[in-house]
Amino acid sequence: MGAVKVLALSLPSPASQWERLSSSNQASTLGVNEGMGYTETRPPSNQASYPIRKLPHPTACINQRSHQYSGEASVRTSLPKSRVVSKNSSRWLQTPSSVSKQPLINGSFPLRALVTSTTQDVSTPLLIGEEKIGVLLLNLGGPETLDDVQPFLYNLFADPDIIRLPRLVRFLQGPLAQFISVLRAPKSKEGYASIGGGSPLRQITDAQAEELRKSLWGKNVPAKVYVGMRYWHPFTEEAIEQIKQDGISKLVVLPLYPQFSISTSGSSLRLLESIFREDEYLVNMQHTVIPSWYQREGYIKAMANLIEKELKKFNSPEKVMIFFSAHGVPVAYVEEAGDPYKAEMEECVDLIMEELERRKLNNPYTLAYQSRVGPVEWLKPYTDDTIIELGEKGTESLLAVPISFVSEHIETLEEIDVEYRELALKSGIKNWGRVPALDCEPTFIADLADAVIESLPYVGAMAVSNLEARQSLVPLGSVEELLATYDSQRRELPPPVTMWEWGWTKSAETWNGRAAMIAVLVLLVWEVTTGEGFLHQWGILPTITH
Repeated sequence: MGAVKVLALSLPSPASQWERLSSSNQASTLGVNEGMGYTETRPPSNQASYPIRKLPHPTACINQRSHQYSGEASVRTSLPKSRVVSKNSSRWLQTPSSVSKQPLINGSFPLRALVTSTTQDVSTPLLIGEEKIGVLLLNLGGPETLDDVQPFLYNLFADPDIIRLPRLVRFLQGPLAQFISVLRAPKSKEGYASIGGGSPLRQITDAQAEELRKSLWGKNVPAKVYVGMRYWHPFTEEAIEQIKQDGISKLVVLPLYPQFSISTSGSSLRLLESIFREDEYLVNMQHTVIPSWYQREGYIKAMANLIEKELKKFNSPEKVMIFFSAHGVPVAYVEEAGDPYKAEMEECVDLIMEELERRKLNNPYTLAYQSRVGPVEWLKPYTDDTIIELGEKGTESLLAVPISFVSEHIETLEEIDVEYRELALKSGIKNWGRVPALDCEPTFIADLADAVIESLPYVGAMAVSNLEARQSLVPLGSVEELLATYDSQRRELPPPVTMWEWGWTKSAETWNGRAAMIAVLVLLVWEVTTGEGFLHQWGILPTITH
């Protein structure tokens, strides 16, 4: 391998390492963000399931489709020059100043991926010896048939990182998840029916795993690649069981979420932590985590390649508004819990636009957030509101870019391609296009392989980098270490709103959401205990006969 500028430490605890970082007066940083087969183990007891349906191992991703049809919120046209993406580099848990000199919003703590050399030759054989290397890809999962939709939704809403209940009523997490999943299933089934009767996420993720395996073997790293889904088959537990059967001794955990969020990578890492703690084999297996990787050069270039290709399909490419649409999260996740998602998303968009600017593409662009649910406030601006606003301001050509998704699924194929396209055309936008998800884009897959290879020296260890003078020394390590650092930092954040404030305030909105949640719980309990109410009248819950 090429020289790697790394200083190894004597494994200090995450807490002591973090204290040393905090004293540097730099911006704070949080500690986190099938093989081609698996065994048919039973899913965890708190997850709904149907029998596992094995799929053929795909050899390539589903053909990417380009989308264009005939038929302003915070728009930016110029970019700061302070960000630089180094060749073959990525960053673990850097402070914001290591990539951007611009201050970040209070309460937002960006996460970074692994720090390595800028000149690393990933084609040089690794000294693997007798070690068996595995890569675990983590993703959300999706229902493969319409019958899977309701139990999939139950698994989703039963996750406390998705719906956070006050401590005193957390015992109602299961009943509430059942209530919401039954209520939302009919509409969700319509969406999945419109894209073929199920989510393609599993087939695409399997294909990504196979392409990643081929890329790693082509770089002299004979690794096995596994897929672990959070809310549907193959569950993370199933992937871990296969990892144990294969005798993997070094594991790289790679969430397929470019940006870290509590509700995505964080939820999967918490599940892994609980699994690791209960299994002696896993306790002794060395592993490391790449919590986020949105700033890697290969990922940025792959996104820019797809955008540039789609821009050429418009009659006047230079006039096209580039519309980045990211999956939203509740504002409370960012402002109360310190989720770095918003800061990482904004930085990611800037890096992509800088890459396009280097290619002489200076299109206006904007970022909005989609897929909000429930009574609480989500990250703004909202995608639907922004589309309407752009139409009113005279935007004629719009290119939608699904920025937080690396695979086609219902949010891209139905929400963006159908709902938002129709809204755009009704709002006066004449020309609509959509950038396909990355899926198995070669530059993207090769960069993921490089990220895995660059992480291998740190499996089971903690290290720091002096790659650039302005970078802080930051901890690298296991799932438990990363989450421990995250939780330690989270305890230092301002507490959630504890007192009422009158008026249209964030405090009032927070309490309104909580009051609505309590009201829903009371209604649910009343319906179940009495057998009467509108849910029984509508046929959602069965009527009790005496």
